Amino acid sequence: MPYATQSDLAARFGEAELLQQTDLTGTGAINGQAVADALTDASALIDGYVSARYSLPLAVVPGLLVGVCCDLARYALYIEAVPPIVQQRRDQAIATLRDISLGKLRLEVGGDTPSVPAPSGLAQVVQAGRKVFGGGLR
Repeated sequence: MPYATQSDLAARFGEAELLQQTDLTGTGAINGQAVADALTDASALIDGYVSARYSLPLAVVPGLLVGVCCDLARYALYIEAVPPIVQQRRDQAIATLRDISLGKLRLEVGGDTPSVPAPSGLAQVVQAGRKVFGGGLR
């Protein structure tokens, strides 16, 4: 399920931009399938990052992810000559997703806590200079 809709994209960037980027045959109408595909692809990318910390599907979609999805989908709709602002917003969206996956940025997802593994309580011993494989241990 996409994190944003065509209406979200139009509200942020305008119907004129959607028309310009999707009406490749000159019909005078926004190509809804192209928009849906871009939103689906953007949402799949978001899931890849978010699933590192949260159980999917999210109970509540944070507004932050709606904006990230719109920025990623908008970038995907440009076939050539991506304007610098569109590129910058896409890069910032990826940086935001990276921060979410690393736990630097926490999402408000309706009471769900991040799915970070609990510590096992066992000690971990690391010894430098010894190899387990390749004849290092005798």
